[in-house]
Amino acid sequence: MTMSWFTEAPKTRKWLVGVSGGADSVALLHLLVEQGFKKLVVCHLDHRLRGRASAGDAKFVERLAGKLGLSVEIGRAEVTELAKENKQSLETAARHARHAFFEGCAKRHRCPRVILAHHADDQAETVLWNLLRGSHGLRGMKEMQFIDRLEIHRPLLKWRRTDLKEYLLSNRLSWREDVTNAEPITVRNRLRNEVLPLLAEVSGRDPVAALERELAHWEDSRLVTEWSLKKANVIDPQGRMHLKVLRDLPPALQRAAVADYLRQHKVTFDQETLRCAHRMIEANDLSVINLSEGRRFRRREGRLFIDS
Repeated sequence: MTMSWFTEAPKTRKWLVGVSGGADSVALLHLLVEQGFKKLVVCHLDHRLRGRASAGDAKFVERLAGKLGLSVEIGRAEVTELAKENKQSLETAARHARHAFFEGCAKRHRCPRVILAHHADDQAETVLWNLLRGSHGLRGMKEMQFIDRLEIHRPLLKWRRTDLKEYLLSNRLSWREDVTNAEPITVRNRLRNEVLPLLAEVSGRDPVAALERELAHWEDSRLVTEWSLKKANVIDPQGRMHLKVLRDLPPALQRAAVADYLRQHKVTFDQETLRCAHRMIEANDLSVINLSEGRRFRRREGRLFIDS
């Protein structure tokens, strides 16, 4: 466990804190108060997924904030209906609803800083899922990142789930248990409850620690790649990719450059997209790749770019 973020972050500033009522976020809130953070706004979104239990979570968080003398924001979103309307998974719809909720809280409180309770076990699930999807490699969550107008902080990424529960138990602090976390209804639940325990059984090792080490190695490689692409000056002043510059790069850097370009333009892609892009760079028989949401990756007049 590390407390570096808690000691270095300015305690006199206002912070929004995402609190679901579960062990992880409740432990985060108590740690923040214990470390002297005064201007906290507790933010809870009722996803309306578990009926009376969801309402109970909201009441628990509201009471907890009051007990600690903190401001509280309670929001509600019909996530099931949002998922149907937007043809999304429950996980995606819930994530978008939370983001909109935090943006609203940030605007009302004039505070873009949001603290979330993601920990090392959550990080392992994220890394494993990104690896399986194939579009993000070993990419994981960052301790601090900007998402649109929000400044997201995750001070618990080096903490384990068991550490947080031990902290709560040792201090006789209560939390809400979400029984659906044990049900195989989402990808994350299955990774947490089925895949990671099986990997531990098969390997005889802790897969969370192994994935954390690999993520650190991957981050080192990513920094080298970013430095190399910056030196190569792949992007022109109009935001397009130089075909001639790309052709002078090794194939691995070509794929990395295209992947980075697609991510910056919020394009969902897979390894087949990158293979086609490499063919577009090296050969003259392919000038258009169809992307998601009706967009296209084009080669024209010595440039590669995205259009609608």
